Parts: sequence; C-alpha cells; structure tokens
Amino acid sequence: MGDTGNIVAFAGGVGGGKLATGLARALAADRLTIVVNTADDFEHLGLHVSPDLDSVMYAMAGMENTETGWGIAGETWSFMEALARLGGETWFRLGDRDLATHVVRTRRLRAGDTLSEITASLYAALGIAHRVVPMSDDAVRTAVVTDTGILDFQDYFVRQQAEPHVRGFEFRGAGAARPAPAVEAALADPSLAAIVVCPSNPFVSVAPILAVPRIGAAVRSRRVPLVAVSPIVGGKAVKGPAMRMMLDLGIESSALGIARHYGELIDGLVIDRVDAALAGPIEALGIRVHVMDTIMRTAEDKARLADATAEFARTLAVRG
Repeated sequence: MGDTGNIVAFAGGVGGGKLATGLARALAADRLTIVVNTADDFEHLGLHVSPDLDSVMYAMAGMENTETGWGIAGETWSFMEALARLGGETWFRLGDRDLATHVVRTRRLRAGDTLSEITASLYAALGIAHRVVPMSDDAVRTAVVTDTGILDFQDYFVRQQAEPHVRGFEFRGAGAARPAPAVEAALADPSLAAIVVCPSNPFVSVAPILAVPRIGAAVRSRRVPLVAVSPIVGGKAVKGPAMRMMLDLGIESSALGIARHYGELIDGLVIDRVDAALAGPIEALGIRVHVMDTIMRTAEDKARLADATAEFARTLAVRG
C-alpha cells in the first residue's frame, strides 16, 4: 500500500476487531487510529467492563476466542465456578485471565486515570503498537428501547439473549460527552486520507460513536472519503444481533438495507460477492460499491479486506 495518508477506523465487537487487526497489519502504526465504541461499558461485580475495547484488544493481540466471539482463547473459569457456589451473579461471564483486565482498569479509573490512558497501557502490555482509543473518556451508555421496556444494553444482549423486540436506542450521556483527545486530533489531522467504518453493528457499535457531538460533527463536515464495510452478508449478520435489530426496526436485512441506513453519511460501501446483485441499487443511492470476499477467517483474509477497503476509500473523490 502506498504512503498516501492516515486512516481513522470506527470499530466495535467481533467484526470491528477483525478488520482492526487487518488494518494494523496493512498500515504502519503512525498511520492508523482505531476509535472504539465504549457505550457498551458497564459496571459488573464492582468492576468496570469495556466489552468492545477488550474484544478489539484481544483480537489484535491474537488472543481472541474465535469459537465464542468474545473473551480469551483457552480461558479458565475458576472464578465463575466459585462465584456460582456462593450464589453470585453469573449471567455475564468473566474468565480468569480476562478478569485481570477489568481489575486493572477499575483500579486505575478509581485512582483518577482516564480511560484513554488506561487503554493505551493495556494495549501496549499486550504488544499492540497501533493507536487504539476509546471514543470518549466520558461515560456514554446504550439503552435499548424494547417491547418489554427500556433495558441497559448488556441486560438486553447478554442476560436476555437479545430476545426482546427492539424499538429504538438511547445513548445516555452522549450529548455532554467529549471525544477522547486522540480521536479529535486524528479527525482534524491534515494527513487524514479516509475514514473506515468496520463491519460492526451500525446501531450499537457505530451509532454511539457518532452520537458524541464533536465526533458526529467532524464526520459530517469531513473532506475525506468515508467507506463502510457491510456487516450483513447474504441477508444475515456475520455475528451478533444486527439482523434481528434491522428486522425489528423495519429495515431490510441486506447490504442494501445497510446502505440506506447510513445514507449520505458514507461515500462507499464494501459488500460481499454473494451480494453483488445489490451493487446497482446501492450505487443508485449515490454510494460507490466495491465487491469482494468480506468474510474474515484468517489473518490473510483480514489484511486483504483491510488493504482493499483502504485503497477503495482513496479512489473516491475528496469532498469539497
């Protein structure tokens, strides 16, 4: 890949972690900033848990559990087993090694360190050289409006297994939240060449990032191309509840539905070969399309998709 500028990527969840890993393989550390959703964060068992930051971290460190899509490969569960014997809450499982991450983060937050500072040191400790930052050091929390009431995201997603029908979302605290300093700097950097939206859930991974006012404003007023990778392949979500959410909200579960959802926000959309027939209808919306294999099973798949997405973004016209 030619040295043609920096990239900012918005990420969260399994798909975000995979493409972030590919981008880190394709781009030098000083040319990439990965901005991760923190609206999934919550306090559990007295600990501050950051699911998306940790999913991306474990993926980039090559430690992710590919079978579950969350946590660490080869994890052990002695803590949870002991907790269950004592009658503690076990609906959200924390593995023994994963537990150390949450303990360190919680201790440092209580000591006054920012989430950005803690994230940088955790990633560095796992040998990750690329810049990965939380969207904000301020608290933003996703609430899911369902047919059974308004639920905290982890209650909806984990405790209730995404069963309640979704009617909408609230991003509590977003209006007053400030971008993490590195996010604002990366978006304002004159060397910025493109913004990439990873194949993350558009409603609960990407939307909360854009709900932070200065991030949303920077994206809407940008002069560089923005390309998204569709998280829907063949009408289904590669991972997670995105398809169910789309159907509940009356949005077609397809790459075309993703294109309509993002609308004028994006300049280009990368879709899978199985959805090639949708390229024409998507381009009729004024969104350029790149068709390729988007399923990321291997390290080579991740790097190939990352490289192609970045190059596709650079072919698009600069906004003026």
